[in-house]
Amino acid sequence: MLIENLTDITIFIRVVATGSLSAAARELDLSLAVVSKRLARLEERLGVRLANRTTRRFSLTDEGVEFHERCVRIVADLEEAQDLVASRRRTATGLLRVTATAAFARRHIAPRLPRFHAQYPDVRVHVLVTDTVLDLVDAGIDVAIRQAALPDSTLMVRRLAPNYRVPCAAPSYLAQHGEPETPQDLLRHHCIVLGDPPMATWRFQCREADADPIAVEIRPLIQTNDGEVGLAAALAGSGIALKSVWDIGDDLAAGRLKGLLPKYRSPAPAIQAVYPAGRHTAAKLRAFLDFLSAELKADPCWAVASEPTIIGTAARDKASGGYQGVLREY
Repeated sequence: MLIENLTDITIFIRVVATGSLSAAARELDLSLAVVSKRLARLEERLGVRLANRTTRRFSLTDEGVEFHERCVRIVADLEEAQDLVASRRRTATGLLRVTATAAFARRHIAPRLPRFHAQYPDVRVHVLVTDTVLDLVDAGIDVAIRQAALPDSTLMVRRLAPNYRVPCAAPSYLAQHGEPETPQDLLRHHCIVLGDPPMATWRFQCREADADPIAVEIRPLIQTNDGEVGLAAALAGSGIALKSVWDIGDDLAAGRLKGLLPKYRSPAPAIQAVYPAGRHTAAKLRAFLDFLSAELKADPCWAVASEPTIIGTAARDKASGGYQGVLREY
């Protein structure tokens, strides 16, 4: 049976992505009754039950899972067709769905949106903040901004800016405990370890040519799975943290933190944009990535960055300026 109204399919996809009828209703600016009625009408047309739902729970049936997978592909193809027409007009328009971690979104995306919209007033931006690695196709996301090495993937990757980690501490801590001169000196200091599981092995590369990498097993005074908590502890003078330069650039510039071990560098995966294959044809995505890449590379926090060694194992996609496949850190 031909589904004549694509709105019902779009509502169905958003209900699955958000996990509930009420959340989809809020996102689509519709009433809960309308969303429920449209979903029921879709099931009636298909002659199958797509989901089991109560006020607290929403779960797809087997038929719902199969139908959702196909609907996502269909809608993505339609959006790409629309974007292709728009790109030929050289006009970036439409809704762009972006996901990033909370810290990166606050520091490097939200403050830049006014400048982006000044250049591209017809692009609406939906920023989904989460530390969870989402399935971009299933979630309807156009692009994810990530700072981690990627597993093998069919996703496209565009490198936006270099990155490296900096051991840092507040002046109040250094006044009491002094500064480490070598990575091994960290073993005598109060250290703040981040991550779940914790990133307790801190790796450094001496700036001198042909020096061997150094790995230090940190015995933390403070351990947390939240980067913002670790940063707050460092700012309060609790100890030394190893933080990405994009996260602490403002604190270093303002003197709230001081970078340590200047003779050493701690490499980290680059800032990357990850998106489904085929989406690079969208004018709105190209516009956003070109804008964000230029903004990040001009940011003072990267001014003294030396490029970390990042090797892409797959061929360059010349059309999109990205890489397809896995990136590994060495």
